[in-house]
Amino acid sequence: MERKVRVRFAPSPTGPLHIGGVRTALYNYLFARQHGGTMILRIEDTDSNRFVPGAEAYINESLRWLGIGIDEGVAEGGNYGPYKQSERRDIYRKYVKQLLDDGKAYIAFDTPEELEAKRGEIKNFQYDASTRMSMRNSLALPAEEVQRLIDAGTNYVVRFKIEPGRNVVVHDLIRGDVTINSSILDDKVLYKRADDLPTYHLANIVDDHLMEVSHVIRGEEWLPSAPLHVLLYEAFGWADTQPEFVHLPLLLKPDGKGKLSKRDGDRLGFPVFPLEWHDPKSGEISSGYRESGYLPHAVVNFLSLLGWNPGDDREIMSMDELIRDFSFAHCSKSGAKFDFEKAKWFNHEYLMATDDAALASLFKPILAEHVDASQFTDEYIAAAVGTVKNRINFVKDLWANAAFYFQAPVEYAAKDVKKRWKEDTPKLMGELITLLEGVADFSDAAATEATVMAWIKGNEYHMGNVMNAFRLTVVGECKGPHMFEITRLLGKEETIARIKRGVEVITLPAE
Repeated sequence: MERKVRVRFAPSPTGPLHIGGVRTALYNYLFARQHGGTMILRIEDTDSNRFVPGAEAYINESLRWLGIGIDEGVAEGGNYGPYKQSERRDIYRKYVKQLLDDGKAYIAFDTPEELEAKRGEIKNFQYDASTRMSMRNSLALPAEEVQRLIDAGTNYVVRFKIEPGRNVVVHDLIRGDVTINSSILDDKVLYKRADDLPTYHLANIVDDHLMEVSHVIRGEEWLPSAPLHVLLYEAFGWADTQPEFVHLPLLLKPDGKGKLSKRDGDRLGFPVFPLEWHDPKSGEISSGYRESGYLPHAVVNFLSLLGWNPGDDREIMSMDELIRDFSFAHCSKSGAKFDFEKAKWFNHEYLMATDDAALASLFKPILAEHVDASQFTDEYIAAAVGTVKNRINFVKDLWANAAFYFQAPVEYAAKDVKKRWKEDTPKLMGELITLLEGVADFSDAAATEATVMAWIKGNEYHMGNVMNAFRLTVVGECKGPHMFEITRLLGKEETIARIKRGVEVITLPAE
């Protein structure tokens, strides 16, 4: 019987969710949805010293904003909870005891100071089969001494007993078989009495098994721990139900070598977090994709293609298309450079495809910062942004490109005045005013354009001199969308008033 697909995204609430973690969550989600499976959000908060208030809520909000749906989790509930590891202490104790009873783990009393001293004594010290008998643990100490230390409340850890000399094979759906000899593995700590919590290595194995996870899809940085996890599945007798492993390629710096970091974003001016993050300890504020003006679908599309491709040259893909076409067969083994300029391109493309009314709704809060937005209808705002959206990468760029629709220019670009305003320009603009006053239907942009073009041609005027001066008086500079689309939206009265004011205010530049 084929196993039901159940995947988990298991972040630690130790700070904001990194964009690399977002991609991991996305790939889990795409795979689960493609196979009609279940997406689990599990909070791995066993490292109590690194817990950061607000981080868990941040993770949930980030996934909701991006449209990465969760089926089971702390907020959603489910039949396999609790979904927060700090609430599963009783469960973990049972499995720690099982390993101890079976002789596959042991208790170690070594203090941090003793371990540090040993590292100074032995070069490249590793707590393993070659050194464990010289340490303070239940394998090396008499049973009576071990019990005395436990009864006295001495802090200890439980370490996994790894037998050396064995080739451990990790089958990975992207990388194939990865073989590592157990002799290079140390006896990892699985449990700490001090806080009565397991480490990542034990907790995630137990939880993946009990939650019936079918595929563990995580970052490449976890690949070195995979052999240990294979050995733990065997130690518990769960080898037959071990999930498939998938280790995703790293997200790399845009320049240079190494893993993408927050410092790279700070240095080059792009976010590395999905949402803005306010550090509760330092007060530092880190930028987020949402607050920087990115659309969630653009971020999802951009991230999906960092380490995966659909097998052809498509770039713009909906969530449904990503779900349909996602495959580990097309995932790269090597890291993917984080091209933040490409992220802007994706956002531009998604803004271009956004309905004008929806875009206007996003723009209205920005518009209200500059003018009384209530004096403009929703239809007018939508029509205005529709003419300039091909020029923007972010919604916030709309004001710089569309401000003239909402307020008449009070200044005129000096470089354009110098180049476009001639001695005869006021006379030409006066004639243009008279011509426009006679246009019956200003809402017909094509008809207005034909009338003006015929006038220019009939009088043998220089097209550039007339049209650039016309644009300068109406817009304030010689740029913007099609001139007669602008005048259609502004209307006859406003267009003529702006030309008149331009003629009154603009003076010939000094020689």
